[in-house]
Amino acid sequence: MADSGVISNINGTLPASWYREPAMFELEKRAIFSNRWLLVSHRLRFETTGEFINFDVAGMPILIIRDRKMELKAFHNVCRHRAYPVVEKESGKASILACKYHGWSYGLSGNLAKAPRFDTVNDFDKSQFSLFPVHLHVDKLGFVWINLDAACPPSTSWEEHFKGIDEQERLAGFNMDDYKFDHTWELEGAYNWKTIMDNYNECYHCLTAHSGIAATLQIDTYDVRVQKGWIEHLGEPKERYEEGKFGVQPSYVFPSSTITPSDDYAYLLRVMPTSSTTCKMVYEVYRLKSASDESFEEIDAFFKQVEREDKGLCDAAQRNLNTDTYVAGPLHPQKEKGVMHVKKLVKEAIEKHLAAERAQGVKINPSKRVAVTSVSEEETLCKLVCDGNEMSAGIMAW
Repeated sequence: MADSGVISNINGTLPASWYREPAMFELEKRAIFSNRWLLVSHRLRFETTGEFINFDVAGMPILIIRDRKMELKAFHNVCRHRAYPVVEKESGKASILACKYHGWSYGLSGNLAKAPRFDTVNDFDKSQFSLFPVHLHVDKLGFVWINLDAACPPSTSWEEHFKGIDEQERLAGFNMDDYKFDHTWELEGAYNWKTIMDNYNECYHCLTAHSGIAATLQIDTYDVRVQKGWIEHLGEPKERYEEGKFGVQPSYVFPSSTITPSDDYAYLLRVMPTSSTTCKMVYEVYRLKSASDESFEEIDAFFKQVEREDKGLCDAAQRNLNTDTYVAGPLHPQKEKGVMHVKKLVKEAIEKHLAAERAQGVKINPSKRVAVTSVSEEETLCKLVCDGNEMSAGIMAW
């Protein structure tokens, strides 16, 4: 008799199908990445006017820049004319945001400054074609968050899930103003974004897979403390910290970011889903201004080694998640309670959004913008075709 995969009375993982099916990933994009607050960077990356970063959020290109008023702004990196990106480099400095397709250009605050030859077009109003703005929040520690929800204000406030994350008692000795941005580095993951987030939120695997962590932390007492939208990691060092030091104090931030501050070094991980079974991991590294080269390079090498070890674990696990052999597995109630919390947050977001879509009878993409020009007839045609209703509607009967 075949094994059904059912595990009685034990809290288990999400089904393997949630880690590989394209339709599930598309639902996650609508239910999570299109309307939740996402931790993406720190204000130290944008010290002067025009400094920017350009990145994707589940396939949606986003631009963050410091404008001439020294305010941080976020936009969809999409020209309002014919959809070409207004910025192509991953980071840099700009005095104007110029599209290299037809020459439309935008100010650093997103306003359309120039649309060549459109001055001859009747009723063309430049103010109607600014870059699409993205909600942005800077917390008390200087970390930068965005929300792609097209609603204004967004349907979910930052405080609803993250109030208090920037006031953790364990971070009382941590001040990002003592640090400076140093560099970024990346890894390409052949795994679903949740695979690496599950991995991050338990140290059950540390004794087996991370000799460096096992040598420095008391693995038996390692614990996590779950909050509404984040998870605090609590590791006891084998050697007591020097007076005035606070050690390593990592936090996971739903859905796909982490912060790891330490005494001489801090880094932010932004996991960017690229498909149902792949992702890109972008690391922003910050250096304590007074750290010696030796100290910085030692801890930089340590963390990069750990991250590469985790990539290898997740690459291998995903290969089996991509098959029908593995359906689900049991979770340890103490050692993997962080994984349980990630599962809870994902499942709640998916079920809530799916209920709304079923009630309305349509797919709901909270980040979708309304076109200024009239395309309602063409949009209706595309919807009928994509929903498989074109024949019954008579649209394409010939």
